Amino acid sequence: TPLLFNKPNRSNNLAEFMGIMMGDGGMSKYQISIVLHHVDDRKYGQYVAKLMKKLFCVMPTIRHIPNSSVNTYTISRTELVKYLRELGLVVGNKIKQQIDIPDWIKNDKHYCIECIRGLIDTDGSVVVHKYLSSGKYYTYKKLDFTSRSALLLRSVSGILTKLDIKNGVRKDNIRIEAQKDVKRYFSIVGSHNPKHIKRYN
Repeated sequence: TPLLFNKPNRSNNLAEFMGIMMGDGGMSKYQISIVLHHVDDRKYGQYVAKLMKKLFCVMPTIRHIPNSSVNTYTISRTELVKYLRELGLVVGNKIKQQIDIPDWIKNDKHYCIECIRGLIDTDGSVVVHKYLSSGKYYTYKKLDFTSRSALLLRSVSGILTKLDIKNGVRKDNIRIEAQKDVKRYFSIVGSHNPKHIKRYN
């Protein structure tokens, strides 16, 4: 008999989880796993593990892989993989398959916000720029999101634009440059990754 897990209904938490999976997650036929940096994302990893437990009523197995400085958060359930495929995630290479945000998320503003938070908390970064002007140092923050899926970049950029957050798309990257837009991002979308919050503050 297949191992039990909870099949959650569509929700803000599930939309955020989908974003995390599209960012730093992956699926095989038998398991789902999320790979995070073991130092920089240690606290965020605790958040992710709790979210997985809350959604599926299964605590992920956490393994440290020293030679690549990461922790993996894994749940092994073939039925869970099937369920997440129905929701729009893919098994195997996400880039070859050019993943995109599923329609059930795109059609709901709240789900869009949650999903983007999950994506940018995993595949985004807060970049701090310093510059010298008439003998004084100034710093300002930019927000970067990287993906090699053109469809995903287009969707993320479109959602940010709808939220009135100006952004520019380059080859495999979205950047939010203007300070007011970075500020708007953090007030509307926000972050659950302490690394981003710390750099932003």
